[in-house]
Amino acid sequence: MKINSLLLRIVISTLLFILSFFFQEYKDIYFIILLVSYLLVCFEMYKECFLHILKKDFFDENLLMILATLGAFFIGKYQEGVMVILLFQIGEYLSDLAVDRSRDAIIKTMDLRSDYANIKRVRKVEKIAADKVNVGDIIVIKPGEKIPLDGVVVKGESYLDTSSLTGESMPKYVSIDDLVLSGSINNNGLLEVRVSKKFEDSTASKIISLIENSNEKKTKTEKFITKFCKIYTPIVVLSAFLITVIPTILGYDFNTYLYRSLVFLVISCPCALVISVPLGFFLGIGRASREGVIVKGTNELDMLTNIRTVVLDKTGTVTYGKAVVSHIESLTLSEDRFLELVALTEHFSIHPIGRAIKDKYGKIIDERRIDEFEDFPGKGVKALIDKKEVLVGKREFLESYGVVVPDVSRIGTIVYAAIENKYLGYIVIEDEIKKESYSFVKNAKSVGIDNILMLSGDNEEIVSDVCAKVGIEQYYGNLLPMDKLNKVKEIKKNSFTAFVGDGVNDAPVIKMSDIGISMGGIGSDAAIEASDIVLLKDNLNKIIDTIKISYLTKRVVIYNIFFALIVKFVVLFLGVFGITSVWAAVFADVGVTLIAILNTFIILKKKI
Repeated sequence: MKINSLLLRIVISTLLFILSFFFQEYKDIYFIILLVSYLLVCFEMYKECFLHILKKDFFDENLLMILATLGAFFIGKYQEGVMVILLFQIGEYLSDLAVDRSRDAIIKTMDLRSDYANIKRVRKVEKIAADKVNVGDIIVIKPGEKIPLDGVVVKGESYLDTSSLTGESMPKYVSIDDLVLSGSINNNGLLEVRVSKKFEDSTASKIISLIENSNEKKTKTEKFITKFCKIYTPIVVLSAFLITVIPTILGYDFNTYLYRSLVFLVISCPCALVISVPLGFFLGIGRASREGVIVKGTNELDMLTNIRTVVLDKTGTVTYGKAVVSHIESLTLSEDRFLELVALTEHFSIHPIGRAIKDKYGKIIDERRIDEFEDFPGKGVKALIDKKEVLVGKREFLESYGVVVPDVSRIGTIVYAAIENKYLGYIVIEDEIKKESYSFVKNAKSVGIDNILMLSGDNEEIVSDVCAKVGIEQYYGNLLPMDKLNKVKEIKKNSFTAFVGDGVNDAPVIKMSDIGISMGGIGSDAAIEASDIVLLKDNLNKIIDTIKISYLTKRVVIYNIFFALIVKFVVLFLGVFGITSVWAAVFADVGVTLIAILNTFIILKKKI
């Protein structure tokens, strides 16, 4: 391994460097010991510098160190020359170690994949590699095991630990027909799952791929540092040259000013900037992933602080996208008796409205009381309950049987009921609003969001009701996907805009907005492809948390930039006037780099 090899060479070089102090009187041996010590830790640096020169990339930190050490050897400062390169390499090793450990820690946190799966055969369960399992195969997940592939439960029930995926600490209950996602951990029951996606397409694989590739698009800050170093390094080399040449021409001692130019070269090395800035943004992405948010690149993390307008979809974003009973009204029966009668009638219905009514009832249905059942898609259902005909459905459905249905003025989907052609009452079905939608709208201004809108394809009356409840003042209903696209284009002209949707129907709008955010994207390929940010837990407040992480990351990165530059310019100034030495310059350069790196870990630790 490269780091272990470098550490070994650093240790041997350090021992030789210490040994040289005992041979100062023997000039030849003294020189050979220091030369070997020097070559042990710098030959890779010479190699990298040579390769850069071949690519016409002449100026980098390797060149600065090489020039400084060669200059030290030229004027007979052998120990200082070795110390420059030795301390520089120790700093590089510690920097690499910090970066690698931070990356490993983040990837380990998100290491959701299981390498194997228990596949069910005719007479036995066989353990095979997860990437060999096909869609449609039945796999068995034992208690304590990680779910290797996405699928649907066909047998068993259990509680799943989904904290690595969503950040949710409470276990999730699953049973037959429920979707389970790779990366979840089976807490207690034995599950049999029919695989719905191949290993490479599974949720866990896609999330890890996003984390690993999140540094591909650089931020403006990172691009600035890259450009800065390309201009900065040749200026430093030229300045060091002039520091030596001009005083020598004017009659001053050549060796004195060559030494000062060496100090100048050492301290001017831009390591602190080159290492700490990208590390800071990477740690910001890692912090977001721990909060259950996947940010697809450092550029996207950087841009979050620019958001001034958030456009929300309704279904699946502000609401759960699941029908629930919100109100029950009965003329002649008690509420419990009326709900029981309607639930019995809807028992064999597979419509979401029927499921919502049965969920509200919440008791075991006695099927012996149901003699007949007939479904009229898009209209309603009819059944014989306790030998009496019951109708449940739309107003027009009941009226077609001669039932007189009164006017009902309520927002939501209204389901009417009648028994023996006599009107009984109605049930209101609504899409339940998420609790966090209220707090998101209330707290959005704290992170610079000035305006929140809702765009929805739902009936404008329903959209208006939802917006009034959560506190959104501007909204548009009855919109087709193209209408949403045009609205967001218009909004973008005046404000940096994020669109938040469920990632399926809204994929074009998510793609086109300044920042596209998908809710519940862990089960949606469209969300992962189209959005810049994927919220692994259906919680709008995670947007606020991620914006806070973006602000924190930028503050830390900017602090590191100013800290590094100020220290370097102060020591550069002192070096030019001979107030400091190469030793101090090396310690300052390595120290600044390590301090900047350690400071970036605030991003992982600081409470948001």
